Amino acid sequence: MNASFHASILDQPFFCTQITINSSKQNMTRNKFIAIIIVGCACFALSSLNAATIPAGTTLTVSTVSLISSQTVAGRSFEAKIAKDVSVTGNVVLKAGTKAFGKITSSRANPRKSGPLVVELASIDVHGRRVSVKTSDVQPAGPPQTARQARYGHTAGTTVVNPGTTLQFPLLQPVTL
Repeated sequence: MNASFHASILDQPFFCTQITINSSKQNMTRNKFIAIIIVGCACFALSSLNAATIPAGTTLTVSTVSLISSQTVAGRSFEAKIAKDVSVTGNVVLKAGTKAFGKITSSRANPRKSGPLVVELASIDVHGRRVSVKTSDVQPAGPPQTARQARYGHTAGTTVVNPGTTLQFPLLQPVTL
């Protein structure tokens, strides 16, 4: 009996140490879990703070990057850049230089449905994410055509919007960035 009592005493410190180690692991796991939850909530809160809504009626001024012609088929897209910062309640929510994409809604390319050149802004790139926008149509007026331009494929009455031309698009619906 003395030997078994002695053996159980030797086993006790090991048993106590094992309980302490297991409870330490549980505390570490719980603390890690809590830290992950806190970081996730903080990221969500920060993204909500950065989200902004540009109200309907705000005019987005863009500068064309690609050539737009009334001889281009309706439905084709063109590239532009936001020309001026867009601010909401004093905070810049859309910086100048942000990529934007428009769409030709009407042109003279189809002789059966020939019409003036009409374009609209379709989307903007915000932090690598394309955000759809709904704007009023704009009928750009290109510079007068010269005889030389007509000789090289620009027929009389062709409207050409050169890269760098500024266009203004009023928003029809609010845009949440």
